[in-house]
Amino acid sequence: MLLKITLLILFFAVMIGVGIYCRKSTGSVQGFVLGSRNVGSWLTAFAFGTSYFSAVIFVGYAGQFGWKYGLAATWIGIGNALIGSLLAWRILGRRTRLMTQHLGSATMPDFFGRRFSSGTLKVFASVIVFIFLIPYTASLYNGLSRLFGMAFNIDYIWCVLGMAVLTGIYVLVGGYMATAVNDFIQGLIMIVGICAVIISTLNCNGGFTAAVESLSKIPCETAPGLNGAFTSFFGPQPLYLLGVVLLTSLGTWGLPQMVGKFYAIRDEAAIRKGTVISTAFAFIVAGGCYFLGGFGRLYGDIIERNVAGTPVFDSIIPSMLSTLPDLMIGIVIILVLSASMSTLSSLVLTSGSTLALDIIKPIARGKMNEKGTLACIRILVIFFIAISSTLAIVQAKSSVTFIAQLMGISWGALAGAFLAPFLWGLFWKRTTPAAVFVSFVTGVVIMCVCMFCTFTGRTFISPFLTSPINAGVLAMFAGLVTVPIVSIFTKVHKPEKVDEMFECYDNRVTVRATDALSDE
Repeated sequence: MLLKITLLILFFAVMIGVGIYCRKSTGSVQGFVLGSRNVGSWLTAFAFGTSYFSAVIFVGYAGQFGWKYGLAATWIGIGNALIGSLLAWRILGRRTRLMTQHLGSATMPDFFGRRFSSGTLKVFASVIVFIFLIPYTASLYNGLSRLFGMAFNIDYIWCVLGMAVLTGIYVLVGGYMATAVNDFIQGLIMIVGICAVIISTLNCNGGFTAAVESLSKIPCETAPGLNGAFTSFFGPQPLYLLGVVLLTSLGTWGLPQMVGKFYAIRDEAAIRKGTVISTAFAFIVAGGCYFLGGFGRLYGDIIERNVAGTPVFDSIIPSMLSTLPDLMIGIVIILVLSASMSTLSSLVLTSGSTLALDIIKPIARGKMNEKGTLACIRILVIFFIAISSTLAIVQAKSSVTFIAQLMGISWGALAGAFLAPFLWGLFWKRTTPAAVFVSFVTGVVIMCVCMFCTFTGRTFISPFLTSPINAGVLAMFAGLVTVPIVSIFTKVHKPEKVDEMFECYDNRVTVRATDALSDE
């Protein structure tokens, strides 16, 4: 217990110390929200990765999908690395950085407003962010409750309050730069932690070969005729596995807290280096989490189950870890705390800055100066931390369970609404405001229908769509199809202004020739 407490105190001290050290970068709105667009490759890559992989991934998704698909769940981590990190950086990184700087936008809703010359789109996007990031933020606390209860026997309320206060301190004091530096430190902890946990877990089961052999003997209820289903290449349900890969990988392209990392990176050289770093980070952390979750069936006799005998998915990973030595449990606590706080800080900073810059400041009509804007963002950061903490405590202390379920719906709604118009808007001049609006509505409506079916037990069109994973994938692809179709039949607003926007991709630099004379 002394060792665990010492690790926690050291961790908290470092996080607050970084916030104080970075306070000098928060004198302006650009500095507080984007680090003055001068953040290097390592910090940005780790900030991207740690915002991507939270306690929801480590405790919830790894346990749930590892139980369902066995070792094939590792494909989710591989997809996160190749699609969610490598392709995201290669396709979005440079163009996002250039276009957002050219437009002077600091948030995703502001990008939509400036790119399509529409204040309505900016407000609409801000409302979507406000509504769907709150349950997303609240769900981050869920993974901590069982782990802290197992390790410290501390009431969940104190875990939530401690995490909220600590995150609030370093975000309010140090802004984006403190978040980026702490994300780097937390990312290193996550890499070391996941490797150590995997090694320890395999050793407890007789090594890799023995663990796989034991897993291969477990029958699968969804594919009874498939021998060794949980050690097969694509698992017992490859189609459903593909849906998880697509939502958790391609979906990041439309999440404002993820795309926002490209706004702040220093230059193109940092983007190239950051692509490699971010991809490697995702392979280790995401691949490791889902690989670990694939062995969850080996602990079927000790995990928690509901009255129907169905496993409580959030209990799978904590049950696996409860068999480890105390030192490893302490490392896991810091690992999950790092994963949660890094994502939480990114979400509350995104939410606070979006609401302040895209809704409140325009309403003020020029009456809010730089100092007032910074104060407004800080107040809203506190507000988002407070409301998400309250929701998390209500969900844990009552019979209300829908907050945790809203995680997948929130992810699907944000990605379904924003991915297509953001991607098309970066690459295609012909994208129209009407097409963007249709994508917003389509993504939100599909996920709201899914939410209605989930909570009422009803089926709409097909049982396939009652899953937030499947509905989220449908929302993303619906947007990718409808945006170009609607754009073809609607008009571009101010085409000459759009041409000027796209000139930022074609800037030419004149350099002095080393040889003044030709060879002729």
